[in-house]
Order: sequence, then C-alpha cells, then structure tokens
Amino acid sequence: MRRPAPARLPVLPLRDVVVFPHVSMPLLVGRAGSLAAVEAALGDDQRLVVVAQRAADVSDPGPDDLHAVGTIARILQQQTLPNGARKILVEAEERCAVTRVEVAGSGLAARAVPLPLAGDLATSEVPLRRALGLFEEYVGLHRRMPGEVLAMVQATPAGERQAYALAAHVALRLDARQRLLEAPTLDALCTLVADLLGGELDLLRLERKLEDDVRGALVQNQREFWLQEQLKAIHRELGTDDDDLAELERQAASRGLPTAARERVERELKRLKRLSPMSPEAAVSRSWIEWALALPWSERSEDVLDVAHAKAVLDADHFGLEDVKERIVDHIAVLKAVGRVAGPVLCLVGPPGVGKTSLGRSIATALGRKFVRMSLGGVRDEAEIRGHRRTYIGALPGRILQAMRKAGTVNPVVLLDEVDKLGADWRGDPSAALLEVLDPEQHTAFNDHYLELDYDLSQVLFLTTANSLAGIPEPLRDRMEIVRLAGYLDTEKLEIARRFLWPRQLAAHGLGEARVMVADAVWPALLRRYTREAGVRELDRRLAKLARKLARRRAETPRKALTVRLADLRGLLGPAPFDDERTPRADRAGVANGLAYTSVGGEVLEIEVMAVAGRGRVQLTGTLGDVMKESASAAISYARSRAEALGIAPDFPRTTDLHVHIPDGATPKDGPSAGIALATAIVSALTGIPARGDTAMTGEVTLRGRVLPIGGLKEKSVAALREGVRHVLVPKGNVRDLEELPGDVKAGVTFHVVESMDDVLAHALVKPPMVPTDGPAAPRRSGRSERRGATVTH
Repeated sequence: MRRPAPARLPVLPLRDVVVFPHVSMPLLVGRAGSLAAVEAALGDDQRLVVVAQRAADVSDPGPDDLHAVGTIARILQQQTLPNGARKILVEAEERCAVTRVEVAGSGLAARAVPLPLAGDLATSEVPLRRALGLFEEYVGLHRRMPGEVLAMVQATPAGERQAYALAAHVALRLDARQRLLEAPTLDALCTLVADLLGGELDLLRLERKLEDDVRGALVQNQREFWLQEQLKAIHRELGTDDDDLAELERQAASRGLPTAARERVERELKRLKRLSPMSPEAAVSRSWIEWALALPWSERSEDVLDVAHAKAVLDADHFGLEDVKERIVDHIAVLKAVGRVAGPVLCLVGPPGVGKTSLGRSIATALGRKFVRMSLGGVRDEAEIRGHRRTYIGALPGRILQAMRKAGTVNPVVLLDEVDKLGADWRGDPSAALLEVLDPEQHTAFNDHYLELDYDLSQVLFLTTANSLAGIPEPLRDRMEIVRLAGYLDTEKLEIARRFLWPRQLAAHGLGEARVMVADAVWPALLRRYTREAGVRELDRRLAKLARKLARRRAETPRKALTVRLADLRGLLGPAPFDDERTPRADRAGVANGLAYTSVGGEVLEIEVMAVAGRGRVQLTGTLGDVMKESASAAISYARSRAEALGIAPDFPRTTDLHVHIPDGATPKDGPSAGIALATAIVSALTGIPARGDTAMTGEVTLRGRVLPIGGLKEKSVAALREGVRHVLVPKGNVRDLEELPGDVKAGVTFHVVESMDDVLAHALVKPPMVPTDGPAAPRRSGRSERRGATVTH
C-alpha cells in the first residue's frame, strides 16, 4: 500500500516537459536548484513534486514561474554523470496542487495537495474509446512511433491510467499537455485527449498525402528516366541512335549565330537537358530552340547586280509599265553601288490585276534572290507581325520571322501584299508593328515577342503593294516611296494577252502543242466587248474560259482544226456584257462627265442634275460620301453667286428644286475631284445649255469658282481614253503631271488646262452661258463654240 506523501516536498521545475500520473519518465537534471531538490528527495523518502515552468527560458525559476498543478513522483533510479548532472528515472504517482512555494536552501519546496480525477469509467467510456481509436490511427501514421506503444496503451487498465497513458504518448505542445494535466474530471480528460488527437491526425494525414504525392512524382520520373535510358540503349544496339539534343548542339555550334543569340540558345539547351522529355515545358523549350536554329543568321544568296540583266528580266516578264520598271532598275543600280539596301521601301500602288505581285517576283529573279510573299489582307492582330509570347499555348513567331525561315537567307525579297487591307482592333494595330520592320533606322534589331532576340532585317529588300493609299496610315506611308501603276491601255492589254496570258492558258489546258488559230479581229473584241477593267485579271479569266471550250472541242473532234473567229465568240463565251463600238456620248443639258480614281483604277462618272419647279429643295442621291456632298453644296453656292452673270433666274433657290444623281448608286463615291463636274451639270441644268458629251473633267471647285488640283490624273486619263472621251479638262496645278502620261493617252486625248469655272464652262458647254466682258475671246476649236483657257495638244 502506497504511503501518503509528506505535506511539504521538494519542487523539481521542468522545461517543456509535463509528467502525467502513473507514467515513468527519465529526466536529466543539471541546474543547481533542481540538483538540490533531487538531493533533498533522496535524503527523505525519495518523493518530490515535478511541475512545468510557465516560460522555458527562465533559468532560475521562482514561485511565480511555476504552474499551479503538478505531479507527485518517486525517484526510482539515479545516476551521476561526469559533468555533475544527474539522470533520474521517476514514476509519477498522482496529480497534486502546488501551493505555498518557498525557497528552501538552494532549491524550492512546496505544499502538495493531491487532486484526484472526479468521475468514473461509466461516464467517460465513450470519449475514451474514441480517443483509443484515434490513437491507433495516430500510431499508424506517425513514423517515429513504434507499434509497441499502441499495445502497451491498450494493455493499460481502462480509466484514469489509460487516459493519462494516451496523453503521455501524444506529441503535443506544452500548453496543451498542461491543459490535459489540469483536466478536472475523467470525462473532460478523455474528451480533450480525443479532440487534440483529431487535430494532430489532420496534420499527419496532410503530411502523408504530400509525401505520397512527392514519392509518386519521383517514382514516375525515375520510371520515365529508366525507360528513356532503355530506349537509348535499344537504339544503340540497333544502330539507330538519334540523339536530338546532340544534333541541336551541333547545329548551335555550326549555324554562325551572333554572340547574344548563341549564348541564349546554349542556356536553353542546358535547361532542356535538365527537364524531363515528357514535361510540357520541355516541348516549349525544344520548339523555341528549333525556331532559333531554323532562322537564317548568316546564310545569304549572291546578288546578281547587273542592271542590263535586271532590265531584260523585267521586260521579259512584263509588257509596258515603263516608268515603274525604270524606278526598279534605278533601285537595283543603287544597290549595286552601295552594296546594301538604301532608301525607303518601294510601295507599288495600283488597281487589281496590273501586275504588282508579279513585279515583286521579277525583282527577286533579276537579283538572284529568294522571293517570299506575305499577304497582309485582313490581318488585325499585332501578334501576327511580332509573334506571341512563348508562355501562351501554341505560340509561334510572327509572320516576318516565318517569312525569313521560309526564305532561308538573310537577303531575300519579301513582298508585303495588300498593305492597305490591314485592320486594327482590341488586339492591337499591325500597321504600328510594321513601322519597326520597314524603318531603316530600326529594323537592324527587330525583336520578335516569341524569340526575344535581336534579328537583323537590314539586308532584306522589302516591297509593299496596295490598291489605294487611303487605307495606309500616314506614319507607315511616310516610310515608303510610292510608285503608282496606272491601268493598262488597250494596246498594252493586247500585247499582254498575246505574249503572256494566252500561251499560259493553252499550256494549262493541255493545248500547248496544239495548233490554235485566233483571228486578229478576236483580240479587240475580247478587250472591248468582254472586259472593261484597269488590269488584265478579267481578261485572263475570259481567255481561260476560251481555252476550256477549245479543249472540249478538241476532245469531241480530235482531228478538227482549232480556230477562233469573231463570229465564234458568242458561242464560246456567251453574250458580250459591253457594247463593242464606242458610241459618242450625246450633248445633254444637266449631264456632265466627271473622272474618278478608285481602288480598281480610273472611271468616268456620269453626273445628272434635274431642275424642276419647287421650293428650292436639293436632293443628292447615288451613295455619295461627305466630301462629295460638300462639293455639291459648294457648286450650288457658286451657281447662286453667279446666277445673273450665267443667265440663271435669280430666284431659283426659292422656285426650283435640284436633284443631283450619280448612277451606279450601289457603289459608294467620295472625294473632291468631281467638284467642277457637279458645278457644270448644275449650271447646265439651270440654263438649259447642253454639256458636251465628248468632254470629261476633274478638279476641285471653291465657292468663288477657282479650280484646285487633284490626284490620280494618270489613272483618270487612261479611263478617259478607254471610254472614248476626246477632251479632258484638268486644273492648272496638274500641268506638271501631263508629262508622265503614256504616249497613247497623249495622242488620243486633248487636255485643256482650266483655272476657274469660267474656263470650265467655256469648254464644257456647247455655247457660253454668258458673254465675256473682260479679256479677249477664247479661240474656236474645229467648228465648235468658243472655249476659254489653255489647250494642251499632244
């Protein structure tokens, strides 16, 4: 039977340790006060009070530094260590309240009042069983907890002893262990043990899951590495060893990369070696390296800088376009003299079908360079030019570097086709990205978002094409030299069809070796009755249809000769969409011929004005743009200001309605160059004097009747000749442009230079609307009425 403990016992303060009743525990004692307590206990009945300190960092604890609840323990064994410390084995007997702590010699002594647990097993059985179940899982998950501990705890008698055994073997913080020791009842102790075990189990489950995940990844990587090594060994045994990384390293060493690019590629190769071959990041890194090595860094083609050879190639590939070919030959001559691409980028502007793209290909042939065409029509994403960041899935370099990879040399001819069709939206402005590409001061270090390497584009000969300058932003247009290609004349189309288009269509339809006879009268009919365009694209389609019909005829009757006469055209090509003969335009009141420059070339616009009784209302129809509406308003204001001098009723703004109409209403029309034609038609309608049908005009009009210069005179003049117009009125400011007109246009059209609306009306109306009161009369022309202004005859 256990003897009752004395009223006063030595106190052994403990750091970070709580000793539970009925538990044996070894303790290491080294502090002077603690050694004194052990000596006092050994000199008495070997009992002492073990109690935890409130703060572990206090070296010499006093009465206030100790918890109020401790344990009465008996020293079972003690051993003195060489350093003077003692190792003791204590057996805790019961819980006690520590009161009246006093200093006794070098140590502490206190009154120990036993604190037995209230309650019995009947009330605490459920939480105790729950705690035992959780402890079993705890031992299974805890790597440093041997299985014998579970057996020992399960073998301990149920009740207080088993509950304290559970508390002693769970790794808890000091405050949690002290709460367990201070639990007032057995039920509270078992419940608190179960709750703390539940929290510890959550942490252990998470640790185990993380360990399992890491172990699984390591095992998978080891397995993949092992399989890769086996695969390499199999390839070596079969003699088919293809080490991709070694091949990439060889390419990086032999490609002649610049220093910065080579260092970047070498870093990526080292990184790729460390990555698993099955890793997505490895695929991204490998793709980047392959793109960097696939680009031409030093490979170049030898230039053929022979001006005579270049001119011969251009003449062989294209008929006409003499001004354009002269400019291209000049460009090649400068390239030969300087040794590099100098000056702005050439921009070929002209209607569809005049040979802009084929001119680029001919330039590449003349120079002996690779040719790459890059279509920009409909491009709205800036990344199409600069590329995507490689962090995006499926990222690629932009079209510029793709074109360089396709060319395979650092000095190709790159044609940026349809540069006026670029768009812009929330993804950026591609034309802004082109500024760096086409600027000689910037493109020596072009930086693509995908590669993020400086790439030199200074040796590339860039060419651009456009149908109209209106769609090209001003900053981009400033970096280019505009070379205009007007529409072809009928004589040029005839030669192009005979020399180029027809032989190509015969070969494409299997008639290259057949003898096909085409009557001379067929060619003019094809041009005038079946096509009406600035280029030759529609003519090429008509010839293709004609070749298909001949191929069918040959298949049906192999021995019959293939002959095309004028009478056969309707049966082969169907009804002609245009009139064959150019019927002279009649002189009509209120109708004037204007000239317009559109994206498909020059056109002759017929402007109609009808004056009817009304209240001065003005109606404009024909899908007119804002600028053309303003020109109509200016023309009406001019007629009102000169009403008396022109013989118009002064009150016509209140008594006459004007309806201004331009046929082909579904086609949008805009621009200021129809101003004098609108004014002429309005004056003709109000005076009843017919306008000349064989005369067309172009020029901007002011409120006071001055005629201002316009653009696109070459294209408009070609359209006038094509439509059978004999006389063209041009502003005085465009006299310098007359020298650049083709010889056929100068021979077939008479140009009259005008400075004011008085000059225009004198030439455009069949008789003057007024009698001149100042200056000499204008000379007569071939029996027609008097005309004012200068006449330029070629």
